Amino acid sequence: MMKSKKMNKYVFISIVAVLSTFVLAFGSYASALIAGNLLTDEDKLNFAQTTTVVDEQGDQIARLYIEDRENVSIDEIPEHVQHAFISVEDHRFYDHQGVDFIAIGRALYRDILAGAAVEGGSTITQQLAKNVYLENEKTLMRKTKEVLISMNLERQFSKDTLLEMYLNQIYFGHGVYGIERASEQYFGKNAKDLTIAEGALLAAIPKAPYNYSPASDVERAEKRRGTVLALMERHGYINSETREAAAQTAIQTDLHTEPDMHPAWFTYVDMLITESIEKHSISEQQILTGGYRIEVPIHKDVQMAAYEAFQENDNFPGESEQVQASYVLLDNDTGAVKAVQGGRDYVRKGLNRTTIKRQPGSSFKPLSVFAPALESGDYKPYSMLKDEKLEYGDYSPSNVTNEYQGNITMRDAIVQSTNTSAVWLLNEMGIDQGLEWANEAVTPFKDEGLSVALGGMSEGVTPLDMATAYTSFANGGVKSDPYFITSIRTKSGNNLIEPAIEQQRLLSEQNAWYMTRMLEGAVEEGTGRPGETNHALAGKTGTTNFEGVEGANRDAWFVGYTPQYTGALWMGYDSTTEEQHLQEGSAYPTRLFKQLVNTEPVTEQGVAFMKPDGVQDLESPVQLAQVDDLDAELTLEGEGFLNVELRWTAAEDDRLVYNIYEVKGGEASKVGEVTGKGTYTVNRANVFSLNDYMVVPYNPQTGQEGEPSNIVGVQFMSLF
Repeated sequence: MMKSKKMNKYVFISIVAVLSTFVLAFGSYASALIAGNLLTDEDKLNFAQTTTVVDEQGDQIARLYIEDRENVSIDEIPEHVQHAFISVEDHRFYDHQGVDFIAIGRALYRDILAGAAVEGGSTITQQLAKNVYLENEKTLMRKTKEVLISMNLERQFSKDTLLEMYLNQIYFGHGVYGIERASEQYFGKNAKDLTIAEGALLAAIPKAPYNYSPASDVERAEKRRGTVLALMERHGYINSETREAAAQTAIQTDLHTEPDMHPAWFTYVDMLITESIEKHSISEQQILTGGYRIEVPIHKDVQMAAYEAFQENDNFPGESEQVQASYVLLDNDTGAVKAVQGGRDYVRKGLNRTTIKRQPGSSFKPLSVFAPALESGDYKPYSMLKDEKLEYGDYSPSNVTNEYQGNITMRDAIVQSTNTSAVWLLNEMGIDQGLEWANEAVTPFKDEGLSVALGGMSEGVTPLDMATAYTSFANGGVKSDPYFITSIRTKSGNNLIEPAIEQQRLLSEQNAWYMTRMLEGAVEEGTGRPGETNHALAGKTGTTNFEGVEGANRDAWFVGYTPQYTGALWMGYDSTTEEQHLQEGSAYPTRLFKQLVNTEPVTEQGVAFMKPDGVQDLESPVQLAQVDDLDAELTLEGEGFLNVELRWTAAEDDRLVYNIYEVKGGEASKVGEVTGKGTYTVNRANVFSLNDYMVVPYNPQTGQEGEPSNIVGVQFMSLF
């Protein structure tokens, strides 16, 4: 009976021990899973991918990344490539649950025999856990975390998914990550097209990318590839004939690399990233890791031409190495940025001079004076403006030539860039009206003085602002805001942005056409003449003085447009001083602007500006002519009435009007007018009171009379 009790007690203790062991094991396993789950952040398994920037034809402009990687599905990786990595890294990959205790035991045994750590026991899953979640510190806690994370990964994901993540994550040297980019880098092909020999070579690299890269040491690479092929044969993935054939394949040492981007694209790429952040709320980090395809409306030929032209010192005045410049070109209709250069030596995230405010000089006159004057309805292109040196309180502007015509048409004031007439018109129109319009055309500013008529501003405006404002002239009165990004697409093809052309009407189509015609005249006849182009071109120059040094300039501009594009080009020093300043004016930026315009072949569309339907064209100026051969005679009509027949030589312009005056006692009174002809008949003259006559040319565009002709009289006796 005592024996039975002892037996029962032993059984009870055994059962408790087994149950306790089971509970402890289960608890440990559950704790391991919980700990592994806490250590695993699935977001980190969405590996950073390279974003590509392409033009509208799909040609690559740039590659943007933190890690240069393009993820691919396991279905796009040939089985023999998968087998190569499994053979060399973890041949029991499909047999363990994240930790291979057999491999660990074997590694420990060999380490003991060697007296040093010569073999690792990490599985592919452990390597993935270590690379994604852990630092490279070699501590017991790190190894414990690695095991826990590996177990959790194996619980959450299939073997194929784990292998896919591993192959997309690992580093292959020379700055590339993942099997796809490695395949492109070493062989110039996609991973799906890799041969057995190529797959084995790639599997050889990750253990020591610098040592085993064929571009670094082809002999080591070949030896390591042989090891991989031998392991593939040992584990039954290939036979000896296949191994031998692959081992005999020559290894190419040249890398298939190309720059991430040409320096010509630096400004454009920086500005598209800024737009992505500010306009679309997509951060730079997202751009650099999202693997997006960003389409931009760049005109590559003009962009490259601008970059190359900026490197040529002959295109710049004075100490040309130090003179800086910026350039921006927009599509008239949409505002799409076709080209942009932030400086002659622009570096990524450097000083972008297209967004730096500068004094615009006379290039601002169309925005602060002439366009708002037309839009007011009180002025026309041939309205007469004063061209006199006047005082407006303490302000007394003068013309660059110090010559004054007294009166000048608006058109001629634009063509000749007279300062006094622009200031006079702004004062007459009302400065508030001019400033209101200009603040709609460019980023709002706070200047209030009449000097704004000449571009005199406390801070100035940017070249990007100026080009944007001038689109209102080029686009029928509608300003088109600039944009750099057409679409941002994910790998699945979804567009992350809603493309929208942002526009605002600033003036009527009629007045926009008037501005185009007048600015075209400024290029053909005025300060915009330097340089050559066969494109139709309208625009305005601008130069600002550096006070204190005679003949010194601070800024030089040309802002203008063709039938298709609108742009601005600025030149100057980053810091203007008495020792460092421009000694030339706007001729240099004008010539260079035309040179860049010429990059685009001349088409039928570009030869001339097309007048919109329903608007009135701007006639060429009517020129007043001198009449100095007026002659008069009496003639007799059939019923016996006497007439005075006046004759003179008419000007070739048949739009010129001639006012006819009778002169009596020193007083002249108008008796008639005639247009485009050199004759006039005064009917039924009083034979007892014959008067003298004169002809005065009259310009119907401006309302101006010219100089009177010679005065002539008639005698009754001249009839006989």
